[in-house]
Order: sequence, then structure tokens, then C-alpha cells
Amino acid sequence: MQIGASFPTTEIGNDASVIRDFAQGVEEVGYHYITCIDHVIQGEKPVANDWRANYTLDYPFHEVMVLLGFLAGATKSIGFTSAILILPQRPTVLVAKQFAELDVLTGGRLRAGVGIGWNKLEFDALNETFEGRAERMEEQIEVMRGLWSKRTVTFEGKWHEIVDAGINPMPVQQPIPVWVGAFVPVAIRRAGRIADGWFLNPRDNPQEAKPLIECFHQAAAEAGRDPASLGMDATLLVGGKTDDQMRAEAQSWQELGATHLTVRTMNANFDSPSAHLDALVRAMELLSDLNE
Repeated sequence: MQIGASFPTTEIGNDASVIRDFAQGVEEVGYHYITCIDHVIQGEKPVANDWRANYTLDYPFHEVMVLLGFLAGATKSIGFTSAILILPQRPTVLVAKQFAELDVLTGGRLRAGVGIGWNKLEFDALNETFEGRAERMEEQIEVMRGLWSKRTVTFEGKWHEIVDAGINPMPVQQPIPVWVGAFVPVAIRRAGRIADGWFLNPRDNPQEAKPLIECFHQAAAEAGRDPASLGMDATLLVGGKTDDQMRAEAQSWQELGATHLTVRTMNANFDSPSAHLDALVRAMELLSDLNE
């Protein structure tokens, strides 16, 4: 199981040197990868008083593609993934180009994590249609994989038309692995059908994920795919947990078949970037023998 760290985007601040030092510190500790979340525009008030309460203008969101490019130049070996990029609110060919460039700059250290999103405000502001976004994302993934693995692409779909054209530079990985974030059964089945891996909904009780994992594996098998060949990235929330609890939770995820485990320090009442890094150092001390 590979262990990664979630970039604390809403709590790290805007000092470039602090951001650089955080990424280098995470790499030095031995984490396999860093994940970065994506939101382009926020409103003054939350959409709902649940986990989305922190997605307002009071919380900064670094632009994920630019951030990953910066982190690529600041590090040497650690992997990166967008977890997740809201794909249907962005133009497909441009995203394919950006991911390809990131894969080149990182030397093939990239996973393209994507999802359909939930905030209609963002789609409206970016002049994209909120309805039908799931179907559109499926076509987008097909287009991106073609652009990443073929010199030229000719494609005519519901949302895309490309005639004998391609991108240059091509990515190191051809194609780049595409992982999908999915929280509900219909989306989880979609991930099983088309994705190289699945980002699970963050949850404190891994046992609650059992039926969802079964759903993921069943959809993959029905699509003629080998479920064992697909990745699963679970999240370990550190807030309010003892060392024993974190260790037990990580072991449970491993037993359930998670190939990746992302340690998340946001919303854990840390008051500085150094406190986030200290928590990640401690977590790696606890989990180092699980980090393959």
C-alpha cells in the first residue's frame, strides 16, 4: 500500500516558500505522493452545512494545475495527483494538454484524478453545463486517453470533434492513469467500468466501505475488467485520533484491498503549516511498515 499526503490547501496559506518547504518535507519523510483538491470559484455562503461548509470564499483554493507544476519543480521523486479535478467544468483538450505537460515535468510521476463535481455555481461561472456532466466526463476521459497515446486523434462524439490532431509534448505515461472520485453507487460503478483507480469517500469507519468496494469490483468484472488490476485510494483523517486508532484504521484499509492511503490533516485544528507537517511526520512513523 502506498501512503500519500493530502495538501492542506485551505489551511497552508499563500507563501510560496512555505508551500515549497511543505512539499519537500513530505517527500523527505517518505510519502509516495501528494494529492491536491480543486475548486475554481466559491461563493460567500456554503451550499450546505455539512462537509461543504468550508468551500466558501473564506477558504483559499490554490489552482490545482498551477500548484502541481510548482510542486513538480520543487521536488525530485514524490508522485502527484489531483484528488480530484472537476473535469466536466473544464475544456477537455486543454486539460489533456495540462496533464501531459505535468507528466513530462514530473518525469511520469502523475495520476490524473477526476470527478464530476457538485457545485452548480462553478459550472455556471465557467460557462459549462451542470446537467449531463457524468456522461460528458466519460467521453472526456476517452478523448484524453486518445490524445495521450496517439500522435493524432480523429474523434466525433456528443461533445467533442477532433480531426487528425494531437498534442506535443506527449506525456511520459501513455496514457496517464485516470482515477475517478466517486461517493455514491452509480458513480462507483462508473469508476469500476472506466477508471484505472477509485478515490473512496473519506470516512472514519473502513468497514462502512465494504459494500461500496463490492460494488466497484462487481462493475469492473461486468465490464470485462480484472478488479484486482484497479487501484483504490482511501483517506485517513487524523483529526481527533490516537496513534492506535490511526494505525488500526490504516491496517483495516489495507485488509480491504486499498492500494493507496492518503493521510489528510485538514480540519484537524492545526494552526500552522509546520503543525500539518509535524502530524504527517508522526503518521509516517506509525505507518512506515505499511508504506510499500
